[in-house]
Amino acid sequence: MITLENVSKTYNIGTAGLLDITLKIEKGEFAFVVGPTGSGKTTLFRLLIREMLPTKGSIIVGNLDLVKLPHKKVPHLRKKIGVVFQDLKLLLDRTIFENTILPLDVAGVSFLQAKKRVEEVLAQVGIEEQKEKFPIQLSGGELQRVAIARALVLAPEILLADEPTGNLDPKTSSDIIKLLVEINQKGTTVVMATHNVDVVNTLGKRVIGLEKGKLVRDQKKGKYAVS
Repeated sequence: MITLENVSKTYNIGTAGLLDITLKIEKGEFAFVVGPTGSGKTTLFRLLIREMLPTKGSIIVGNLDLVKLPHKKVPHLRKKIGVVFQDLKLLLDRTIFENTILPLDVAGVSFLQAKKRVEEVLAQVGIEEQKEKFPIQLSGGELQRVAIARALVLAPEILLADEPTGNLDPKTSSDIIKLLVEINQKGTTVVMATHNVDVVNTLGKRVIGLEKGKLVRDQKKGKYAVS
């Protein structure tokens, strides 16, 4: 599903985002990516959605070689990968329904089909009753659900979640994690970047640890702390 071989990313200022990373994430896995700020988590996600290219190495997502992928086919890649951004990237002047339907509109889906799909995903994440509200009217947990719904609306094979519980209280964080687990159990591969020690330690899922751009651990069932 996701394969990185000897991937490095060096920025123009000489800073290394990733250093010689080799790893594979199988279809249907749930994997945490952990590490301190600046460890390379966001760089990894940006590479996976082809927001940028590696300095060296190969990245395969499904049957797509991201290094060789023509620019015109990048939208095809991004239909395979839903992303929950750390800052959510919701449009404040649009309703929850309008925010969620946007990827379908860009993809050229008819309004009636798109409306049906939006209603399905909003119900899936438990905020269908909020669809006519604006982001400013929702709580932090509800906004995360909107971001997840928007990421799911194109039925992606992979969901990348960047710190989805970062600013939430423990109860709301637990609810969001339960939702991500349910999404994973339905077949979507989930890769979640997090600093949340409790979440990682409680779930016992795969833990991929990064530090200063290097892969420092990869455990199928691990704890947060790097030994």
